[in-house]
Amino acid sequence: MVRADLHLHTIYSPDCSMKLADIIGRYSSVGVNCLAVTDHNTIRGALALKEICPFKVIIGEEIKTQKGEIVGLFLTQEIERDLDLIETIRRIKEQGGLISIPHPFDRFHLSALKKDMNEDLLRSADMIEVFNARAAYSMDKERARKVAQDYGICPCAGSDAHTLGEIGNAYIEMDDFEDEKDFLASLRYGRIEGRKTSPLVHITTSLVKVKKKLGWGKV
Repeated sequence: MVRADLHLHTIYSPDCSMKLADIIGRYSSVGVNCLAVTDHNTIRGALALKEICPFKVIIGEEIKTQKGEIVGLFLTQEIERDLDLIETIRRIKEQGGLISIPHPFDRFHLSALKKDMNEDLLRSADMIEVFNARAAYSMDKERARKVAQDYGICPCAGSDAHTLGEIGNAYIEMDDFEDEKDFLASLRYGRIEGRKTSPLVHITTSLVKVKKKLGWGKV
């Protein structure tokens, strides 16, 4: 049995300053032992954390497409940003990766799944985030749950942590797995645990982004 957080950022994201060693320590203290590192438009943080982490790390990337963000998991190569959505999906699948729809319908995130519903994405998705600890509105989460049910997409969850205090706010208890196929089979029967993060964390995130633009705190 593992506790998996399927949406996490590190210092390699432009809006996050969490150092890798601090991330490992914090996850160890809250009992979460499987992480999907999904930095914005890079897999460098995931690769670096996997080298030193004592528990499971899934290589992921939160990728900005021309229609919003999607997440690729179990990646072997980084995917460039600002491509057409269909091309981004193709590149994830081409390397055997899985597609997750992050924070769908959330009005404060750049999700590729918005009010108009993107059928191409829904047909391609392996999982959809029905609980994102940073998502403020319960109605957005409920809509995601309904879409997961209607389209037969595997529900998932993540803290979307950008600060140490957010770690542990969302995870899935699921059977251990060996590869992406095992992962999906286990995830489908997992149990989601979570609590909402205070919206005040967005202030911290914005400040970090400004500091990094000014050249402070970059990797």
